[in-house]
Amino acid sequence: MTRALVLLLALLLAGCGLTGAPSRDTRGADTFEDDVRGARELGEMFWKQQFSESGRTYRPIIDFVPYSGRSGPRCAGEPAVPNNAFYCPAGHFVAFDRDWMERLWGEMGDGSVYLIVLHELGHAVQAQLDSQFELNVQAELQADCYAGGTLSALVRAGSLRAEPGDEEELLLNLEAAGDPTDDWLNPAAHGTAEQRQRAFATGYNRGVSAC
Repeated sequence: MTRALVLLLALLLAGCGLTGAPSRDTRGADTFEDDVRGARELGEMFWKQQFSESGRTYRPIIDFVPYSGRSGPRCAGEPAVPNNAFYCPAGHFVAFDRDWMERLWGEMGDGSVYLIVLHELGHAVQAQLDSQFELNVQAELQADCYAGGTLSALVRAGSLRAEPGDEEELLLNLEAAGDPTDDWLNPAAHGTAEQRQRAFATGYNRGVSAC
């Protein structure tokens, strides 16, 4: 990751609050459950408005399923795996390994929850728009872009509030989520750290229409 990109993202994300105001009390005592619920509710609220403005109807996800290890729901016959979150188009639901995501929340901050949940909601949006991609990594980077655009809109609307260190938290989460190599043909590819950060920054700076 270049220093220029770090500076760009720091400028773009300065003041980006990843704490939902509805779930934060006056002492700042958020819980993991508060942040998970807030990310889902605020994310779907945003997309409902976006779809409405374009003459479409957003269909909220049917379920939001926490699981542990390998106990998660199957999707089109494929088993859930540990340390993962996924959107299942066959059932129109999102599932996440609760232990894994809570561990990230504790170690890397609430930004990890917002990034993961909004990314998966991005995949739900792709399914509803019948988006087509030649490569999996293209879908993943667009979902990162959608996450950035959603966060930006929620901050501007006052639905999320700023806290010191949020920009560094986002950078660390995006860097940790990147693939080790730029292997676009890998069907499991999500993009390198720099590619994912750049996609997120595009959405944050220019909105979801740029994704």
